[in-house]
Amino acid sequence: MRNHDLYYEERHPSPLEQVWIDFKRNPLAMGALYILCFILFLSILGPLIAPYGSNQQFADSISLQPAWSEAGDLRFLLGTDELGRDMLSRLIHGARYTFGLPLLVVCLAAIVGMFIGAAAALTAGVKSSTLKHLLDVLLSIPSLLLALVIVAILGPGLMNALFAIGLALIPQFLHVTRNAVVDELKKDYVVASKLNGVSALYLMVRVVLPNSVKVLVVQLTIGLSAAILDIAALGFLRLGAQPPAPEWGSMLAQSLEVAYNSPWVMALPGLALFITLISVNIVGETLRSALQHRMGR
Repeated sequence: MRNHDLYYEERHPSPLEQVWIDFKRNPLAMGALYILCFILFLSILGPLIAPYGSNQQFADSISLQPAWSEAGDLRFLLGTDELGRDMLSRLIHGARYTFGLPLLVVCLAAIVGMFIGAAAALTAGVKSSTLKHLLDVLLSIPSLLLALVIVAILGPGLMNALFAIGLALIPQFLHVTRNAVVDELKKDYVVASKLNGVSALYLMVRVVLPNSVKVLVVQLTIGLSAAILDIAALGFLRLGAQPPAPEWGSMLAQSLEVAYNSPWVMALPGLALFITLISVNIVGETLRSALQHRMGR
């Protein structure tokens, strides 16, 4: 016997599904998201799919033009550099240095900053005032300048650069989280939760932070863009990743001497860095708009 639905049930998507629906309506944002997913895939599995090693040299193919030019070779789709190293392989390996490691550093800095910021928002008096003024001083210093100071103390190197960038980003997440939590604690729904007798941990994790996600997502996007730029800038200044590491900023620095004879050696890492930053900003802005649209309902 055939079953008939006698009642109409309206289905409302979950908040995450609604954000995804709003996100898919923007083709540019979806394209940027696919690019970031592809770069993340290269960051994880790049050494396994790269055609050659990052520092493997071919003495018979020095400064070879990309494959689409008349003097190119299909073995090297994006050509080779002045030492005969495959540019495509170096770009694939470099995704881990320029995107993967900064992403990891930003996530760790966000966790530390959000934890301290949430705890600071629950305090009052001299401690809270002192922390606020200290954060104002730290935030007045650009993250790159602060990272340069830390690297100058610790010495050049990739790990020192990552550590410096993480330390420079923590105050930003701490400040944003503290302000967002303080604003949310003044709202009626938080007062109602307090009257229900919920614990401070439950109030923070299940009530306040989920409603502060828009601010935190924006800060994550800004932090990731800043971390990518900072690691590339430190590499370009020879204070971050050291040659022959295929970090895109370091590759730009190494290509200065051959920029006129082999322009693709400079253009390719610069283009990769540009596309990555644009994609991060587009995805972050679209996600912020989708979250704001959902919360405004």
